[in-house]
Amino acid sequence: MVHPRPSPGPGQPRSGNVRRARYAAQERVERSARARYLPILRFCAMLAVVLAIVLGYVTLTANVTSLGYAVAKVDSQRNHLIDQTLRLDDRLGVLTSDARLARIAKKLGMHEPRRFAIVYVQAPNQARQRVAFLSSLFDLLHHAR
Repeated sequence: MVHPRPSPGPGQPRSGNVRRARYAAQERVERSARARYLPILRFCAMLAVVLAIVLGYVTLTANVTSLGYAVAKVDSQRNHLIDQTLRLDDRLGVLTSDARLARIAKKLGMHEPRRFAIVYVQAPNQARQRVAFLSSLFDLLHHAR
C-alpha cells in the first residue's frame, strides 16, 4: 500500500520541483485553450467531409449527364448515317439498273457486239536498269515461292 506523504508545515519550505509545477500549469492553460476551440475544429472537419461528399456527388452527376449527351449525339449520328446509307443504296440501284444503262447506250449509238473478241495487250519492253544487290536478291526469293 502506498503511504501518503506528510505535507510540509507552515514554516517548512515546500519540497518538489518548481519547474514541474510551472510545466503542469502551462499544460492546463494549453489544454483549456484547445478545449475551447475543439468544437469549432470538429465542426470544420465535419463541414469539410460533407463538402467533399457533395462535390463528389456533383462531379459524378455532371459526368453522367455529359455521357448522356454524348450517347444522344452518337445515336443521332447513327440514325443520320443509316438514312444516308438507305438513300445511297437507292441511288446506286437507280444508277446501275440495266434499263437505264441500255437507254444511255442507245443515245450514244452503241449496240450489242456481233462477235466477241479477246485482245491481249503486251506490256512495253522496258530495259532493266542496274538494281541494288539486296533488292535483286529479294526479287529472286520472291519469285522462288
